[in-house]
Amino acid sequence: MNFLKWSCFLVFFSFKGLLATSPDFDVLDTSHRINGSLMNEATGKKRAEVLDLLWGLYRNDKLISHGIMVNPKGYLLSKASSSMGARYAMSYSGKYLPIRIRKRDEKTDLALWQITDSSKLWPFAEWHNDLNKTKIGNWAISGNKDLSGLTFGVISAKSRFIGREGGVMGVILEESNSSTKGIKVLEVLPHAAGDRGGLKVMDRIIRVDGRTVRTTEQIYEIVKKKDPGDLLTLSIQRRKKESLLRITLGHREVAFDMFNRNLLMSGPVSKRKDNFPMILQHDLPLFKEMMGGGIFDLNGYCIGINIARIDRVTSYALPTPVVLPVLNQWIKELP
Repeated sequence: MNFLKWSCFLVFFSFKGLLATSPDFDVLDTSHRINGSLMNEATGKKRAEVLDLLWGLYRNDKLISHGIMVNPKGYLLSKASSSMGARYAMSYSGKYLPIRIRKRDEKTDLALWQITDSSKLWPFAEWHNDLNKTKIGNWAISGNKDLSGLTFGVISAKSRFIGREGGVMGVILEESNSSTKGIKVLEVLPHAAGDRGGLKVMDRIIRVDGRTVRTTEQIYEIVKKKDPGDLLTLSIQRRKKESLLRITLGHREVAFDMFNRNLLMSGPVSKRKDNFPMILQHDLPLFKEMMGGGIFDLNGYCIGINIARIDRVTSYALPTPVVLPVLNQWIKELP
């Protein structure tokens, strides 16, 4: 019995000492807890301030992206590939105003829009530009889909570079090191780029972009240098007859992840999800139409722009240090 008491005593004090001496042990600041002061502000007076900065961008009466007011002259920042073709923006208070695009940046997939029918000076975002203070586990907030309220989550991974994946046809080819009859197509994934372009199982690919191919590796080398949306011309042989097909390359995730159970459960995701200079990963429950809106800390400062919905529990945001250099240059160039 005495042995058991001493054992518990030693374990307790060993654990207590570990908590006291470990440099990596972080305790959540009381203001950030669910009943803390910052959380109360975010769900109270800060709520209207954040929502006042967010807008929905619409095309043909359909929401296609979110945007955030970044300048008092009515400039809205959004995700370029999602917001193209937008005709008007709607605020959380229900105002509908016409907009036009002013700038676009391919590297970051950002676009700058402007409200065209208003002389009002608009409230605009204040930025938090210290990436070191945006840590894993920190609260993050954004507007919900119809901007009627806020949605909450946390920063869920370290900021990092997301590389380029390149375009894909969405086909499986025979492995061949030297073929004089073309490379046989073994499988065509439904709804992928090859399927939409007319490729069929048992077709033989003879030339790609005018270049004769004799190995599977030659085809892969040509394709991997292209991006989603690029055009690929294929000369194929089908039943001893040669034909020319034009394939618009797709995204790897769209082509192959349709067989991923998690993604099947996730619903629609962003088409462009790669080749970003730096991202913040978070777990806010966002739809792909909500990309382009701001993500905020509990103080109401914007810490980034939502740029890609990856799956039901993962989204990427471009952090402020990536966004501001592009935005500031645009603002200097505009009247």
